[in-house]
Amino acid sequence: MKVKKNKFILSPLEDNNSMYFLIKGLVRGFVKDGQKDISTWFVSGNEMISAIRKPNQGLRPSYEYLQALEDSELISIPYQNVDFLSHLEETNIIRRKLLEIQHYAAAERAILARIPSAMGRFLKFESMQPNTNQIPLRYLASYLGMRLETLSRIRSKLLLMPTAS
Repeated sequence: MKVKKNKFILSPLEDNNSMYFLIKGLVRGFVKDGQKDISTWFVSGNEMISAIRKPNQGLRPSYEYLQALEDSELISIPYQNVDFLSHLEETNIIRRKLLEIQHYAAAERAILARIPSAMGRFLKFESMQPNTNQIPLRYLASYLGMRLETLSRIRSKLLLMPTAS
């Protein structure tokens, strides 16, 4: 499927019935808290993505949004197909490997959320995600748990710092 920039791949108005493989593009996951968007992750090409889903929950709307931040191409993989193939040994190996990747990413996000300083969170995120310039600053600020002004000050301060040669 092809999704244009800023369009939703999934929203709470739809059943969360598929996972996706992002071929190219940039996607974010986010939840809403009142009128405020809280970005929960960013992914660029060649990765699996999905909305938060309780195992074996069946078809239910997602409370997480998936949004393309640039024109994106994805492969939709219905959970029904994944469940149908679950009796195959190869499927279980793939599931385990995907679970390991997702667990590692979740652990990295958990560590990031616990870093007390805004500068520390930004620097940790930059080490995790090399192409931070692709992400709109308002979404990055929400992900890092800081105001847009704080993120702008941090980025300006880092630009003024001399680099080690």
